Amino acid sequence: MEKYYLTTAIDYVNGAPHIGHAYEKILTDIIAKHYSQRCDDVFFLTGTDEHGIKIQKTAAAQGKTPKELCDENSQKFKEAWKALDIDYTKFIRTTDDYHEKAVQHIFKKLYEQGDIYKHSYEGLYCSGCECFLNPKDLTEDGLCPDHLKKPEVVSEENYFFKLTKYKDAIIKHIKEHPDFILPEFRANEVLHQLEEIQDISVSRAKSNVQWGIDVLGDEDQSIYVWIDALSNYITAIGYNTENASDDFKKYWPVDVHVIGKDILKFHSIYWPAFLMALDLPLPKHIFAHGWITIDETKMSKSLGNVVSPTSVLENFNMEHPDAFRYYMASSAPCGRDGNYSDEDFKEKVNAHLANSMGNLLNRTLSMLVKYFDGEVKAEFKAENPLGKKALGTVQIVKNHFDNFEIAEAAQEIISLVDATNKYVQDNAPWTLAKEEKMVECGQVLTNVLDIMCIIASLIYPYCPNIAKDMARQLSFDLSTKLDDLTADNIKVGKLIEKEDIKPVFLRLDSELADKSAKK
Repeated sequence: MEKYYLTTAIDYVNGAPHIGHAYEKILTDIIAKHYSQRCDDVFFLTGTDEHGIKIQKTAAAQGKTPKELCDENSQKFKEAWKALDIDYTKFIRTTDDYHEKAVQHIFKKLYEQGDIYKHSYEGLYCSGCECFLNPKDLTEDGLCPDHLKKPEVVSEENYFFKLTKYKDAIIKHIKEHPDFILPEFRANEVLHQLEEIQDISVSRAKSNVQWGIDVLGDEDQSIYVWIDALSNYITAIGYNTENASDDFKKYWPVDVHVIGKDILKFHSIYWPAFLMALDLPLPKHIFAHGWITIDETKMSKSLGNVVSPTSVLENFNMEHPDAFRYYMASSAPCGRDGNYSDEDFKEKVNAHLANSMGNLLNRTLSMLVKYFDGEVKAEFKAENPLGKKALGTVQIVKNHFDNFEIAEAAQEIISLVDATNKYVQDNAPWTLAKEEKMVECGQVLTNVLDIMCIIASLIYPYCPNIAKDMARQLSFDLSTKLDDLTADNIKVGKLIEKEDIKPVFLRLDSELADKSAKK
């Protein structure tokens, strides 16, 4: 694997980041960190979507210019991702000058080759979706099914993209590449949507939407969101219509777009059509994750249950975000909806990270110090009965990541932790020491520590700080690639002093912050 390029959706900046935004970024960061353990060149793109009528209206309501609102809220997203240890390679803003210029030239190219045409149109427009809706797609009350608001009737002369021209080619691609849209059950939804697809508006009249990228040669029109927003995936790595940059040649096609299920249509129909029109390769994978509810209730400003990701870290007084990252990533099976609750969060991370994994390392190292002064002797090195299972787990985890089954991979890692705990209980090194079977005792402890190195490596994408603490106490090189892992990781000699043994994760036993304080 020479390179791995992955992206998140770019977040709309008419509000601050919430736990749903965080879920996607955490998943993508975990995927990025995993693939950094398999190849040397990982490019992780995220950013913010900053044009459109919602920004224009929100800014006006707050007495700000659209750019002021974008600057303010884009920074909030950056700060949130820093707090969550999201290590993106690049953060794109659609107000970046290079992006705006590239989008203008993409639009111009598509127009000049006949893929974009001007057309008068009247339709039902949902500002929440940033798209026109079919009457048959509305609820019985005539509302947008996603935003539960009545779309407005818009009558304009706009530019339209010939989406129908690429319909058959997109259907063919989806059917010939069953892993193009993941999880696979989402592909059927897209194929159903393609049955009645129509050409789409790709501009808005300046009289209605001022805050957008100008159409070159037509001062009365703004480029509409989808050509603008979706093109970030190629403009960020240097695409332009004249000649592609070295980075673009190196990284495109993208390995995976990680997106929410609500914008799958735009990524799996509109975006492939734009790419086909530009004569560019299609993405290798589009992974659509589910939504996160709060205490089994959909997040809503009106309900007052929108949770800020950083507020969770503050409420539990966490020095680093590992527990939150682990919980969010393991909260939902591949592509399904998940749920966050304070109680479940506390219970799950205490069980998995403190009681099972952290305690296993702590007590094993403590026994090594107690019985052998922290030294691993040559005679402790023997065939490890856990080795085959541990290295098998590495392959299973890799397979899960290849299918973007992030929660399922986490379950496999914890299963290996559980198997290692069982091995300790079954072999009772404390009993072996009491019976003065010191070589056997040392072998058991060394076997466990060898497996803990593998566990540290596997848990690293989820819990980078915990993994680093584990690796430090094990004198293990965490930069070891997954394919280079063995079941023989602990070096013969002095491993650790008593004072250097530290819990890698403390239980979350503090009282929950007052609920009213959250709001």
